[in-house]
Amino acid sequence: MKNIILFASGGGSNVKAILQYFADQPTCSFPLVVTNNAKAGVIEVARSFGVDVAIITREIFEEPVFLDTLDFFKPDLLVLAGFLWKLPEYLVKNYPNQIINIHPSLLPAFGGKGMYGHHVHEAVIQARAQKSGITIHMVNEEYDKGRILLQKEVEVLPDDSPESLAAKVLKLEHLWFPRVIESLIKV
Repeated sequence: MKNIILFASGGGSNVKAILQYFADQPTCSFPLVVTNNAKAGVIEVARSFGVDVAIITREIFEEPVFLDTLDFFKPDLLVLAGFLWKLPEYLVKNYPNQIINIHPSLLPAFGGKGMYGHHVHEAVIQARAQKSGITIHMVNEEYDKGRILLQKEVEVLPDDSPESLAAKVLKLEHLWFPRVIESLIKV
């Protein structure tokens, strides 16, 4: 049985898609969702699946003692499913090749600090890009620079708004993120 800890900062739609996908699969467990937002919708999502939640502050997150919390659950994989803080170096070093992230663009385009959520979609529309999509990648010490595991694209139509583009990209996230997780835990 593989233990997977999920990290999220917002509504938790990716966490929900992941938990639904694995609901009937005995291959893994999700003992914890970590969030940095005490008002995040992901808290209710996690609780509706019976998953414990840890609400963390920046001070806790920046200190290596946070490893004690994670290590308690013996995670095989850390999944950033809409988590908006950059991971501290100690965390990346302690879980090499065990942390994945999803990004709402075709990296390296529209990645890096400050490029998340609607900021990405607005930038894609403003740049008149013809394609956008998702990138699922390993996490390293740099924003959005880890080894790419999967990219899937959508066409950006002339009449797309940031909101309509976000909806198309989110469908890809919900479809492909659980599948990539599954491929990693079967290795």
